Amino acid sequence: MYNIRKITKDLTWLGASDHRLALFENIYPIPHGISYNSYLLNDEKTVLFDTVDSSVRRQFFENLQYALNGKKLDFAVIHHMEPDHCAELSELLRIYPQTKIVCNAQTQKMIAQFFELNLPNEQFILIKDGDCLNIGKHTLNFIAAPMVHWPEVMMTYDSCDKILFSADAFGTFGALNGNIFADEVSFEKDYLDEARRYYTNIVGKYGLQVQNVLKKAAALDIKTICPLHGFIWRDNLNYFIDKYTKWATYEPEDKAVIIVYGSIYGNTYDAASVLATKLAEDGIKNIKMYDVSKTHASYIISEAFRVSTIVLAAPTYNGGIFVNMENTLRDLVAHNLQNRRFAIMDNGTWAALAGKQMKDMLTPLKNCSFIEPTISVKSSLKKEQITQIEALAKEIENNL
Repeated sequence: MYNIRKITKDLTWLGASDHRLALFENIYPIPHGISYNSYLLNDEKTVLFDTVDSSVRRQFFENLQYALNGKKLDFAVIHHMEPDHCAELSELLRIYPQTKIVCNAQTQKMIAQFFELNLPNEQFILIKDGDCLNIGKHTLNFIAAPMVHWPEVMMTYDSCDKILFSADAFGTFGALNGNIFADEVSFEKDYLDEARRYYTNIVGKYGLQVQNVLKKAAALDIKTICPLHGFIWRDNLNYFIDKYTKWATYEPEDKAVIIVYGSIYGNTYDAASVLATKLAEDGIKNIKMYDVSKTHASYIISEAFRVSTIVLAAPTYNGGIFVNMENTLRDLVAHNLQNRRFAIMDNGTWAALAGKQMKDMLTPLKNCSFIEPTISVKSSLKKEQITQIEALAKEIENNL
């Protein structure tokens, strides 16, 4: 049975959600599922914006058939060739073989890599940044968005209804539960963390490229943003754009502290916990602690983008950094975090090496600094080290 919603008189949401998928891209936990958004614009010509993941193909094609209401499908605009958006392109062309594909040259090459379609060149309308396509009263303006987050990515701006089809930008983890608009839910309370986790892990490495696209978008009169995952924005757009600007420029959202720790027998945790108490006594609020052995790295990456100060506490393990902490730091560095302050705590029974190695891993990050003193525990925290932890807490407070 079809399941669609109207966005405007001419634009219909054809998407579907997968509540059962446990891992997005087989990496990121999605306890609340994921949505796959596709849109149909109905004018003198009909235009489909992207398809969906194969997991929701049946719902998608029922939605599309109903929304077309007997009309032919003239164009399919491909913003991003990742299979969670284009897995059904081959089936789409089987059902609607006369549909012309609107894409750039890189996308055309990727289509041939994913599918053996043997399409004639005349079935493609190849576009470049700044090109337009008129379909009646609506004119579609195409915007190149390379590396947000694949090289072929583009966006589309409908100048008639002032809608930006933003590809993977402005997306959010989580299935849609009837409400497809951000203003229909308590977004900041219930979904902002998942929007941040989506951005930082999927797109976060490419902040400069996102900044370039945001500059292009700033020149447009945008009333609605239609992303490929998550909610459609038709109200308070500046709120979400401001979040993206902060994330893309690596500016902390909050002057806050998180403590990320790994602990084998609990002694490193004890030291980290004492620091948390001393920070609280100094008036620092909303401190959060994350165990790298229990918390998926994607949540820690998201929190690292949110806060200004990150405390890292880990024991030495086989002469190196505790394995789960090392993996987390490797992920953090890979996502290009910048403009942060770090404090370091380590633990070693016969060789406390993890502290120096953690600093060495983080050194490539731009405009990041270390708060002293570094705390080095020998097996377990001793009373005489409490003053060191108090001094570190005071320096963290002074640097917030």
